[in-house]
Amino acid sequence: MNDEMKLLHRARALDQEALAEVHNRYYDSIYRYIAFRVNDTPTAEDLTSEVFLRLLNALRDKSAPQNTLRGWLYGVASHVLKEHYRKKKRDGFTLLHDDIPSTEQEPDHQVDTILQNENLRAVMQGLTEDQQNVLALRFGFGMPIQEVADKMGKSEGSIKMLQARAIAAISQRMMLQGALA
Repeated sequence: MNDEMKLLHRARALDQEALAEVHNRYYDSIYRYIAFRVNDTPTAEDLTSEVFLRLLNALRDKSAPQNTLRGWLYGVASHVLKEHYRKKKRDGFTLLHDDIPSTEQEPDHQVDTILQNENLRAVMQGLTEDQQNVLALRFGFGMPIQEVADKMGKSEGSIKMLQARAIAAISQRMMLQGALA
């Protein structure tokens, strides 16, 4: 039995140390995956917490993952993101930026940073869902190409091509917008 399976077995028994270890081991990668997709720190923190809350509920309900904890967490994170975007679309509002740094930076610099983040978010939304998922898994979640291919049910070559096309599309669109000079 590998290390992840042992940890999962202990977590399924609601062992407090195992639950803390699951949180410590996977929180950062789940957070990066979500933050990469939402580009908003407080929202990413809230959604990441929701993923771990759902894990705890699944463990209590005995509906927790049987084989792979990391894959299950990714699946829940993906589902939480979809729910977030559906709700955001349904509510039809735009988030105000509460995360504007209150440093001694010039207001012009702060505005430029916000505009670049908005541009990147708009460009990311222009990618296909597969391209967004590949980038989020590779750079947000830190998965190797082979694991991304397994999760998405595609070949490694397809994942490499999706990644290359997504990066090229982002670069091209950002250049056209003058964000990368």
